[in-house]
Amino acid sequence: MLELEPLLLQGGGPSRSLGGAIFVFVVNLLIGAVGIHTGARLIIDRDVGYGRAVFTAFVGALVWAVVAFFLGWIPLLGPILALAAWIGVINWQYPGGWLAAATIGGVAWLVAALVLYALAALGLFRFAAFGIPGV
Repeated sequence: MLELEPLLLQGGGPSRSLGGAIFVFVVNLLIGAVGIHTGARLIIDRDVGYGRAVFTAFVGALVWAVVAFFLGWIPLLGPILALAAWIGVINWQYPGGWLAAATIGGVAWLVAALVLYALAALGLFRFAAFGIPGV
C-alpha cells in the first residue's frame, strides 16, 4: 500500500528510511483525506472540515485493514465486508445515512484516483491513497 517510486527530492530507488516511510504515509493520508473531504462537500453540501476528513481516512484505513485481515480470506464476502466497514466509518462521521456515505466513498475514490493519476503523469510520485480502498 505504501509504495514509493523515485522521489523528486531523493534520487535513486524507493525510500527505505523511516523518514521516507513517514513522508509516504502522510502524503497518502492527505490524498485520501482530500478525496473524502471533496466527497463530503459535494454530497452533504455544507462545510464539513478537513480535519474530520483526515480522521475519517485514518480510522477508515484501520477498520478496512482489520476487517480485511480477519475476513479478507473469504472469497467475495471478505472484500465486501471490508468495504461495508469503511463505508460505515464514513457513515459514523458524516450525516446523511448509508447511501450518502457510500456516495461520499465513491466520490472519494474517484478524486483520489485522479490526484494519483495527476501525480504519476507529472512523474513526481506513485502512491496508494491511505484511507481510500483500492487506490
